[in-house]
Amino acid sequence: MEKLADKVVLIVGGTGGIGAAAAKHLHKSGAKVYITSRSVQKLQSVCAEVGINTDHGFVLDFENAESVSSVVSEILSKENRIDILINAAGVGIIKNFEQLTVEDMRKSIQVNILGPFMVLQAVLPAMKEQKKGLIINIPGVLGKTPMAGAAAYSASKYGLNGMMKSLREELKRTEIRITQMFLGGVDSPFWDTIDLRVQRDKMIVAEEAGKAIWFLCQQPANAVVSEMVIQPFNHQAI
Repeated sequence: MEKLADKVVLIVGGTGGIGAAAAKHLHKSGAKVYITSRSVQKLQSVCAEVGINTDHGFVLDFENAESVSSVVSEILSKENRIDILINAAGVGIIKNFEQLTVEDMRKSIQVNILGPFMVLQAVLPAMKEQKKGLIINIPGVLGKTPMAGAAAYSASKYGLNGMMKSLREELKRTEIRITQMFLGGVDSPFWDTIDLRVQRDKMIVAEEAGKAIWFLCQQPANAVVSEMVIQPFNHQAI
């Protein structure tokens, strides 16, 4: 297993339940953890909770490509490398198809596909120069199997999955590895604004999802976990 001490890790969406849990475990293992969020208040709170300096937290706007490149450039200017990129940001819009708006679809694609796309374009040149790196994305199970009411969400997550499969083919002759995490039913703030009856007490807890990411960050240098599926025992969609 790869040691995490002094590894430079960027967690996009590092203040959500899953991202914050991963940040905590990675920091405890000696990694240099950087996190992003749309909220200054959340950044300050999670930095304090995890125990990382506030200058390791950045506000990032997926609507603005310059915001993305600026954050990545600042981290590279401090550390000269990014060893691990974790894309944990996402937006979930769950509505019946006829209730979806063009704005709902646009937002889903902007955050769930274009956001990771912009981050990857900013980070990949550095990883190619380093000649190695690890990229972890979280399409979730709805990026692999459909669900009623999830047309916008699944469309964006299927798109993310397809984009990463194509990128994996481009990177085959490098030591840049890609892992896709298909998480299903994680109890996190993701569900707070979704009008859907779910049994949150039977979901996977965000802490365990964070541990799974921590485990994936230690993949041996001569191997790759291409996919990991974790879902509640009582609701196995895949």
